[in-house]
Amino acid sequence: MYLDFLVEIPDVKGKITRREKGGTTYINYEYGRVYDPGKQYNTPLRATIGKQDGTDAAKMRPNQNFLRYFPDVELPQEKGLAQRSSCLKVGSFLIIRKIIAGYCLDAMMDRIIGADGGLFLDLAAYTIICENNAGQYYPDFAYNHPLFTKAMRMYSDSKVSDFLQSITADQSVAFLNEWNEKRNHRERIYISYDSTNKNCQAGDIEMLEYGKPKDDNGERIFNYAIAYDADNREPLFYEEYPGSIVDVSQLQYMLEKVKAYGYRKVGFILDRGYFSKPNIQFMDSCGYDFIIMVKGMGKLVSALITERQGTFEKDRSCSIWGYHVYGTTVRHQLYEGDTCDRYFHLFHSISKEHAERDSLEARIERMSALLKKNEGKEVSFSKAYSEYFDLYYNEGGKKFLFAKEKADVIGREISLCGYFAIVTSAKMTAREAIGLYKSRDASEKLFRGDKSYLGNKSLRVYSDESASAKIFIEFVALIIRSKIYTSLKDEMVENDKKANYMTVPAALKELDKIEMVRQFDGVYRLDHAVTATQKAILEAFDVDETYIRSKARTLGEEMAHS
Repeated sequence: MYLDFLVEIPDVKGKITRREKGGTTYINYEYGRVYDPGKQYNTPLRATIGKQDGTDAAKMRPNQNFLRYFPDVELPQEKGLAQRSSCLKVGSFLIIRKIIAGYCLDAMMDRIIGADGGLFLDLAAYTIICENNAGQYYPDFAYNHPLFTKAMRMYSDSKVSDFLQSITADQSVAFLNEWNEKRNHRERIYISYDSTNKNCQAGDIEMLEYGKPKDDNGERIFNYAIAYDADNREPLFYEEYPGSIVDVSQLQYMLEKVKAYGYRKVGFILDRGYFSKPNIQFMDSCGYDFIIMVKGMGKLVSALITERQGTFEKDRSCSIWGYHVYGTTVRHQLYEGDTCDRYFHLFHSISKEHAERDSLEARIERMSALLKKNEGKEVSFSKAYSEYFDLYYNEGGKKFLFAKEKADVIGREISLCGYFAIVTSAKMTAREAIGLYKSRDASEKLFRGDKSYLGNKSLRVYSDESASAKIFIEFVALIIRSKIYTSLKDEMVENDKKANYMTVPAALKELDKIEMVRQFDGVYRLDHAVTATQKAILEAFDVDETYIRSKARTLGEEMAHS
């Protein structure tokens, strides 16, 4: 993160170098050397500390590395109140403040973070409203929005940078402990657990490692996981761990945390990435139930489906309304040596069958065309081709002659199109199983919202402390955004509203049109009445125009005395 002011490029003899990239000159600082016994000479260790100003070659815009290696340089911290806009966007702020108060997050942050608890909440609100996590743009947000800081102080991005580095692991742990302590541990809940990976636009971050991301662009990553209460629709806790650790290996550590937080009557909703014999056995030993998706093409599941094909797909008593599928349940061991039978819920979807068959047929046609094109050439093919085709070569085994489809293999795969299975440890119907598993949609939307709408596909930081701080802030933002999402969704379901303004981004943009204007006497007042669209959105949060007028009046008084 580059800060929004200029400093003199440090005059440290032999330590400062410049590097040109994309028309920008980056300033590097040599902070040490390490001896390479193989090459028998010292290799310099360098870090980027800023980028050179375009008009003054003696100055640069610093980043967080500059703050680390040159801590004695004085930087501007607070911005003057005179820089605040005369027109403030207050609608989304008032809703977010209502949610924060309902969860007591403001009181928690005052206890855990201290004097800068308001800035922490401002950064969370900034990521939600502006869909961005880049600290250098926070001052722009503060310019035209009310703030949670004391006396609504406006801070520069250098203050934000210092603040991020000041947040400790103990504070995030304290928050998660208190947040989970407030949950009802006597209630039986299902926890949806899922993870994603992110990259980081940084250099020296310890948890960044090469892993196996879905979108592998060759960058180092870290993993980020969330446990989500599917019954109460609230995020419970998060985990951050190195990018080389795979999901299936992390699950048992998460289960230990659940136990430590005091949850006992819980089950887990997991996707197929967490399926392994040791994980199943560990959940059994803890007394936890599970709901897990398994591959329909897997040997065991495909055998169960084949045995029951034609017995339920057209039986109206097996139709599961609302999900457009037919389902049935059978009991069977999950793996060889399993100590008890599990409940396999088998499903068939006509739309899924058509989509999967179209995809399969198109893939076979593409492969067939490529094989035909390479007849008579010395070429080899991947394992995927030999899975669907018998490949014939000349006597020497080098020249490819022709291919023949494996009709039985392709036919078997076609017959399994449209089928999928969910396995549960507890006895339940197919309808109950798919209903619980589909509750994962909320946590999956949480991840999509995290990357798309909170701007957190990557972190823009230069230290481990700042990375952990941003993840902490991001989690609190997810708690707030999740409440916004569920409130809007409930309102649409209850009143059969399908308006495009009832999505989170659209609703926040519409609420930001509720504005307060600073008038001649210096007091901020509402500029105009609440519109019909805004009233419809406000209903989702159990507030009306009277509430907005009252809170806006109080807000104006607060700002007049700040």
